[in-house]
Amino acid sequence: MQMMHAVVVDHPGAPDVLSYREVPRPALKPGWSLVRVHGFGINHSEVFTRQGLSPSVEFPRILGIEVVGEVAATTAPDQFTTGQTVISIMGEMGRAFDGSYAEYVLLPNEQLYPITTDLSWAELAALPETGYTAYGALRGLRLQPQDHVLIRGGSSGVGMMAAKLAHALQPGIRVTSTTRHADKAATLQEQGADQVLTGELTHLPAAATFDKILDLIGPKTAKDSLQHLTPGGIVSSTGELGGQWAFDAFEPIGDIPNNRYLTSFSSGEVEPQLLQELVDLVTEKHVDIHPTKVFTLREVAQAHAEIESRQGWGKYVVVIEA
Repeated sequence: MQMMHAVVVDHPGAPDVLSYREVPRPALKPGWSLVRVHGFGINHSEVFTRQGLSPSVEFPRILGIEVVGEVAATTAPDQFTTGQTVISIMGEMGRAFDGSYAEYVLLPNEQLYPITTDLSWAELAALPETGYTAYGALRGLRLQPQDHVLIRGGSSGVGMMAAKLAHALQPGIRVTSTTRHADKAATLQEQGADQVLTGELTHLPAAATFDKILDLIGPKTAKDSLQHLTPGGIVSSTGELGGQWAFDAFEPIGDIPNNRYLTSFSSGEVEPQLLQELVDLVTEKHVDIHPTKVFTLREVAQAHAEIESRQGWGKYVVVIEA
């Protein structure tokens, strides 16, 4: 039996339940391909699952909802070749079946997306969930050259990526990002924000208006965001950083001002061409997508601990060297 290293959660708990150990390498089965993992991002949803806040997930489980790597073996040789670079996102990976916190992961063929790129594994690992979410949400905002865009939750991985991608998509726009921590303002400006609002901004300043708002805090602030749009403006409520998954109450006629619009974006609905568009945009526009911090597979528990303690911010990735 071939073995591999993986990070296994036997039961929900603190970061120390993430156990680095040897386990059997997954065996190929019809309709699935084996991917050699080269990297993945650490996501807030994985922290929530490890804490036991995802009722549908059964343990023990190898977490990880995204992966970048290469095809090690496949049951679809007409679609994939051994050694081909692929990305996979969501699709119950790390939830209904074992995910990417491992040296190898077994994935449904329909969930593999070939990518052509010269990016490093660390750079590519920063893109799947974070970059795809930011890019898809920005496209939904229909950015115009002179837009003033607000990113609520700007110090998150998606928020920082969105600031960079927004300028790459429309160089003439102005980006304002929010963060609860004043000491992060300078870094956010280095990462693409033209202006930073700091503090516990459940409600924005009364006079503040924006053409487009990417609200990563989610239902906790989305209704407030709608009140700060210019005519024709759009709010994309994408993410739940505020810890609230649904509106307490929502009345479209009362909560959406006239001639303003509310949309969202889910990385669970993957459009393969958008992934390649994203990679091409990053390459052609020389977007700096280096992750905030890179960990080894053995250090996944440390990454979780930093994110959970709010010490960690930006994009954390794991890279598995050959």
